[in-house]
Amino acid sequence: MTAKSLGQLLSPVQLGAYKLRNRMVMAPLTRSRAGDGDAPTPLIAQYYQQRASAGLIITEASQISPQGKGYPRTPGIHSAAQIAGWRQVTDAVHAEGGRIFLQIWHVGRLSHPSVQRNEALPVAPSALRADGEIFTGEGLMSLVTPRALELEEIAGVVADFRKAAENAKLAGFDGVEIHAANGYLIDQFLRDGTNVRTDAYGGSIQNRARFLKEVVEAVVPVFGADRVGVRLSPIFNGFSMSDSDPAATFGYAAELLGQYGLAYLHVMQLGEGEFDFKALRQRFNGTYIANGGYDAGRAESAVDAGDTDLVSFGTLFLANPDLVNRFRAGSPLNDADRTTFYQGEERGFTDYPAINAA
Repeated sequence: MTAKSLGQLLSPVQLGAYKLRNRMVMAPLTRSRAGDGDAPTPLIAQYYQQRASAGLIITEASQISPQGKGYPRTPGIHSAAQIAGWRQVTDAVHAEGGRIFLQIWHVGRLSHPSVQRNEALPVAPSALRADGEIFTGEGLMSLVTPRALELEEIAGVVADFRKAAENAKLAGFDGVEIHAANGYLIDQFLRDGTNVRTDAYGGSIQNRARFLKEVVEAVVPVFGADRVGVRLSPIFNGFSMSDSDPAATFGYAAELLGQYGLAYLHVMQLGEGEFDFKALRQRFNGTYIANGGYDAGRAESAVDAGDTDLVSFGTLFLANPDLVNRFRAGSPLNDADRTTFYQGEERGFTDYPAINAA
């Protein structure tokens, strides 16, 4: 498709505090290339700079604390070295006129003692083990049964989210995205398949959404609501994730989030089961970013139909640093090398060619 047929997708849009030059968002993609101390490196800065033509970049998820870490070589945002590393990234993206938000996360039970301090157990809302294996420094290992967070510990995790946002601001980010999707800690609190607590954070939908509410209310004052987004994944079923009534759970969460005047709601629309994403968007009643295997044609159609305001692309941006220009010109796309998604340093990271070098 050409620029003429992609009139909406390539058009400017207001997203919170910012006027973006197009409606194409680079989705967060874990790449496992962080350096010593889980700090971003100049190579990571180059990677994001190459993709700065996106209307908005949302970075790979970055742990808010050592406890929040799930995988080797994922970057953090809780140390001075990590802040300095991320400052290289934001400076590089801003030099190209781009906008960049940091995705902040706590993985909850999707961790392993081998990446935790003192080989501690991962934490979660409830002591329920997810099926499957996880990458560690020693290779694939089975997930373990997490420790349920004590009631008095939860406020500390919320405070870690706020501190992460403060550090992101010091690092020069334009805003942050709160990762409440894909089976990680906030998602674990939201769903009744992973949250069987009997206190104020479990039971009813309102109680299960309390942790999300408190995290949002901790982060918003740091940047302002119009520089904060949230990501949800209502039908994501990986890592043994389930909910007895996703429409009710995530409809309530979207309506709750809509009360804050956030920059956007970013929704991963992939998974198993039927779900009314149009109804979810209406309940949020704000700027909506759709994610889920879109190509240029599907993305343009979705924006044109009013189903979404922006579209985020993951693998396509990974393999095509100049994806915006390729869509504009109707050029062929690079294929992604999946063997380098989580390893390879510059290979499969910064060496994908642009159109003029292809």
